[in-house]
Amino acid sequence: MSNTALLVIDFQYGLIDGEPQATRGAATLAALNELIALARRCGHAVIFIQHHDADDLPRGSAGWQLHPGLARLPGDAVIEKEAADSFLNTALGQYLDTLGVENLWLGGYASDFCVDTTVRRAASLGYAVTVIADAHTSKDRPHASGATLVAHLNWLWPNLAVPGNAIRVLPLAQLHGESA
Repeated sequence: MSNTALLVIDFQYGLIDGEPQATRGAATLAALNELIALARRCGHAVIFIQHHDADDLPRGSAGWQLHPGLARLPGDAVIEKEAADSFLNTALGQYLDTLGVENLWLGGYASDFCVDTTVRRAASLGYAVTVIADAHTSKDRPHASGATLVAHLNWLWPNLAVPGNAIRVLPLAQLHGESA
């Protein structure tokens, strides 16, 4: 196993296909599946993060399920969380430590909540973070469209002042080129 892992954050049926639907949901699913395939070819761990909320995403509900279109394998790790931060009160950090992971690729949902919080936390913990620009999505919010939020965060993350390892944002095609 390599020292890189892919985190697919909260790409759950109710969040993507529920009303209102996620921006670019089908395109993001296709990009995530291509990213998952690339990670596997490179020998990287693929880890699915699954949000639980007793009111909106109760365990076992249809909406809580990871999206059925995701290219998951039975041995893929699934880590549940109850906060926007994928590290907070979860086994994620310990699991990454046991694998010797130093680098993270990230994609998923919601760019402006759980993806953003996890990107910042991972960078603060010293991981080298690469966000795949076309493999994360959001929804329209009262003040901005989902597409605007994704574009804004793709600009913001590499411009954050993060000591040590910078946060990179790359389109999937460029990541393919680097990984060849």
